[in-house]
Amino acid sequence: MDIGLHIADFTWSGGPSTLAKDLTRVATAAEDAGFTKLSVMDHVWQITGVGPPENDMLEAYTTLGYLAARTSRIELLAWVTAVVYREPGLLAKMVTTLDVLSEGRAYLGIGAAWFEQEARGLGLDFPPTAERFERLEEALEICLQTWSDSDAPYQGRHYQLERTLGVPRPLRRPHPPILIGGGGERRTLRLVARYAQACNLFGGPDVAHKLDVLRAHCADVGRDYAEIEKTVMMPLDPGPDGRHIDDLLDQLRALAALGITHCHGWVPGVDAIRPLDLLAERLIPVAATF
Repeated sequence: MDIGLHIADFTWSGGPSTLAKDLTRVATAAEDAGFTKLSVMDHVWQITGVGPPENDMLEAYTTLGYLAARTSRIELLAWVTAVVYREPGLLAKMVTTLDVLSEGRAYLGIGAAWFEQEARGLGLDFPPTAERFERLEEALEICLQTWSDSDAPYQGRHYQLERTLGVPRPLRRPHPPILIGGGGERRTLRLVARYAQACNLFGGPDVAHKLDVLRAHCADVGRDYAEIEKTVMMPLDPGPDGRHIDDLLDQLRALAALGITHCHGWVPGVDAIRPLDLLAERLIPVAATF
């Protein structure tokens, strides 16, 4: 099992004046520790459960571009892009740019968006749920067409592109892998089966059921279930001096038995670096054997 790092909180002790240097320290420490993916949230305000909206939050793709220049091996993505915050043609260009400038390390993490408060606050588009999912599917089709050999027009219900020209092409072939966030059984997991190289679920008692639903959708659309990377998002808190690591390994071992191959998580106190060192020493090498 691979382990990835999700940075969800930028309200660190040094404040904005040291945030660039602190973020560099975290990213390079994660890469050196053996984390395989590094992600940031696609939010413009902090989300409930992490902190108040007034806490510091960086824009995702600007941050990923910065991280591409500060790292050399770790894969980079937004976990996950809010589909309605950017036009799909521009999003395809942004992910391509990230992939080229990171020398082939970009993923497209994407979802239907959910944080209406921030969208309304900053005047971002936020249509009803059904329309957001329609836009998500069209955005996936547009990105895939832009990354293909075709530059034909695209005519959808919500998006119309006169020419899906995308140059340069992404370095990853056939295209940057697509991760679709969420465990919705009727729409989200069906989109995973049709379009994605990775799914994302939240750790919990329903993981096995969600994977069974995904397996059924794959059968319905003629997709090989084994082709899809199964990922789980969960907290990775080693605790003081690593006292929680054995419990974390038990959780990861159980998830691996279900077929989960990547655990992606946020690490409390990540800017102190010591939690990353503990995970590097005692968790990542063991999880790699699962």
